[in-house]
Amino acid sequence: MPELPEVEALRDFLDDHLVGKEIARVLPLAISVLKTYDPPTTDLEGSTVTSVTRHGKFLDIAAGPLHLLIHLARAGWLQWKDGFSATPPRPGKGPLALRVQLAGGDGFDLTEMGTTKRLAVHLVRDPADVPGVARLGPDPLADSFDRDAFAVVLGGRRRQLKGALRDQSLIAGIGNAYSDEILHVAKMSPFGLTTSLGEDDITHLYHAMRTTLQEAVERSRGVAAGRLKAEKKGSMRVHGRTGLPCPVCGDTVLEVSFSDSSLQYCPTCQTGGKPLADRRLSRLLK
Repeated sequence: MPELPEVEALRDFLDDHLVGKEIARVLPLAISVLKTYDPPTTDLEGSTVTSVTRHGKFLDIAAGPLHLLIHLARAGWLQWKDGFSATPPRPGKGPLALRVQLAGGDGFDLTEMGTTKRLAVHLVRDPADVPGVARLGPDPLADSFDRDAFAVVLGGRRRQLKGALRDQSLIAGIGNAYSDEILHVAKMSPFGLTTSLGEDDITHLYHAMRTTLQEAVERSRGVAAGRLKAEKKGSMRVHGRTGLPCPVCGDTVLEVSFSDSSLQYCPTCQTGGKPLADRRLSRLLK
């Protein structure tokens, strides 16, 4: 799933390629992709893109008074095209979900692999009209989100650390992969509790979060959209590396599997050498 660093890289890419350009056509091709119907996508045609911003994992393409909000979800992706075939694509065929074509002939396709369709596009007058945007917590890389603001977000909630980092209503933009990476850098168990953190622990976790995300954004900056997935996968320390050696201590990276996801961690670095039980309600084996 694209997370904050990849979405920020796409925002940067689209800012260079879209701003100041006229939208010629917006063509929804999958029945599940468009989550709004008023205003219609035809209202975008002939308008000029004025900005591309990001809200957590949402891309926001502004054109005139309208905002095209895109959430790529788990299997969605954006593919830039320098040109399109003169023959329009057939709706419902293959992974193609939505096409945005510019007056100059270039533009982008949104695609989604697999049978579970979660890619979401909203056309709205105000980004806050999208429920997923309205409920977002602060951006973890915002200048205003300092260590004390982070402490406030975690305070008063008894949550597992991984779940707290992934909760978009607490902190916007962190998902399964980067929560694994942050906790590995912080040397904390994914099942540790927010209520067990002391002041120094909060400071340490905050800096692990900021540095992990900042470094990922810098690595992704300037990378072509088609290469971002590979760049992300190749930079992971523990996420997606089950059975491989930890780059810090050399111990074997382990995994906990759930019904629709999994997490990876280093037992030496994060759990005092103890493996986590591989079941949905896992806890440290005693």
